[in-house]
Order: sequence, then structure tokens, then C-alpha cells
Amino acid sequence: MKIKKPNFWDYKKPTLFSYLLLPFTLPIYIKNIFLNKKSKEKSSIKKICIGNIYVGGTGKTPLAIMISRMFQHNQKKSAVIKKFYRNQLDEQILIEKYTNLICKKKRIDAIESAQSKNLDYIVFDDGLQDRSINYDLKIVCFNNVQWIGNGLLIPAGPLRESIKSLKKYDAVVINGDNSKNDKILKILKKINSELNIFESYYKASNLSDFDLSKNYVIFSGIGNNKNFVNLLNNYNFKIIKQYNFPDHYHFNRFEVNNIIKFAKENNCKIITTEKDYFRLDKEFKEKVKFLKIELEFYNYDLFYKFIKKRL
Repeated sequence: MKIKKPNFWDYKKPTLFSYLLLPFTLPIYIKNIFLNKKSKEKSSIKKICIGNIYVGGTGKTPLAIMISRMFQHNQKKSAVIKKFYRNQLDEQILIEKYTNLICKKKRIDAIESAQSKNLDYIVFDDGLQDRSINYDLKIVCFNNVQWIGNGLLIPAGPLRESIKSLKKYDAVVINGDNSKNDKILKILKKINSELNIFESYYKASNLSDFDLSKNYVIFSGIGNNKNFVNLLNNYNFKIIKQYNFPDHYHFNRFEVNNIIKFAKENNCKIITTEKDYFRLDKEFKEKVKFLKIELEFYNYDLFYKFIKKRL
């Protein structure tokens, strides 16, 4: 069973319970010390890692897809590499829908597969903390709503690494309304004055499929369900009820039927994310629509020039 991310992780300040959990962050702290070790892996193929230090919901997958397609539009052979996890088939389907996917249990094996295909570039969806690989470029993703939560390591907070770890990475992409980024930008520059920082947002590309005069029931099982709700609110969807589930959650028939029943009784349409849609049984897909989103940059040309220059 999937466990929901605890709410106190995203409080702006640690709670008493967070402080009580601090001793249990020691294994993560020790592990991070060893993350500074050099990798012995060597290959001629260019490797870009899209990762995070905040657990879940930072927009890694859309960015990895976008960068892979960027290379393909420039007549370069590329693919997204995602480590195989049985409970993440939804993201594997999503990636494969929009670009090439290489999915192996070990990232090293995925690199060998990429070399056998004579690819020019490979983009890793996650794997920032995997020091067995020599990445040519390391990009860290954040969402400005959650940012770093309470700023503590797992399990006291939502961080895989301390915010100070940004000293050793190449770039940061902050997703969300950039008018709310001033404080975050100051913190980032204080940590690493040479850090390349880019700002992005999500744009709905199939809005014409929806009647905004109707009422909607929404459900999602993603890293940060709140972000999906915020996006729908930005487009003025009339949300009557929402159902939140853990990331990569496998919906059972009882749960989906309850959602459909509520929507029917209250004359509502049903909407979910594209990733969640892929996890639905075929019989339910006709009764549910998904919001298709695309990642946009406030300054795409600047981001493109950065990628081109560094690789």
C-alpha cells in the first residue's frame, strides 16, 4: 500500500514532531557524505540528469521529455532513461508516448543499451543521487509551492539532500508562477552564486476539450496533488470535490466507481492528470478525461543556449 506524504513535511517551519524525528535522518546524512565520491563509469555518450532533492512532484519527467525532444528536433538521437520500478509504469508509459524510453533495473545497463543504439544524448529521469554515473550535466527541479518544505531530511522532512548540496550541481529549474520566486532566487544565489537558474510553468494544451461552465470532480495520485488543483483553479475549473491519492497509486475498482457515482449524482464531469489516466482500467477511461499539460519556460531561448553550450 502506498503511504501519503505527511502534511508536516510541507510546513514552512519544522514542527515538534519533525524535531523528534531528527535522529532518524542520520542514515540519509551519512549516505550524502558518500555521494561526493567520484564515479568510475565512463562512456562517450552525453548524459544529462534531471533530478531533485525534494521528494516527488517537482516536474522531473516533463522536463526530461522536453529536453529529449529538443535534441530530436535538432536531428540528434536521444532517449530518456528511467530506472525500472514496477509501481511506476504510469511514468514509463507517459515517457514512451512522447519520446524514446530506455527502462532497465540498473542505470548502467541502460547506458549500455543507449550506446548499442548509437544515441547522441541520454536524459535521466531521476538518479541525481546515483554516483555510479558520470553525468555531464546535473539539473535539480523544484516546485515553488512546496519549495523545500520544512527544510529537513527524510523522515523529518521531504529532502533527500540538504539544500546546501546545490553547491555541486549545474542548474536549477523552478516550476510555478515566477512572480513568487524572489525569496527562492535569493536563497539559491546565496548557496551558489554561479548556479544557473531557470523558471518554468505548466500550460494546458487540450483546454478546448473541456466545458468550463460545467462542475468537475477531480482525482489525482501524483507527487503533489495540490499543484494539480492549483493549475485547474488557474483555468477557472469549477471543482466540486477532489480525491487525493499517493504518488503512483493503483486505483481499485471500488474507489473509481465511487468517484463516478458521486459525479453522476451531482451532474459533474470527471478530470484527472494524464499520468493518472494511464493507471485506469480500460472500462473507466471513457468516463474520465485528463488535462494534458506541457512544460513552458519563461525564457526558453536562454535555457536552450545553456544546454547547447554545456554539451
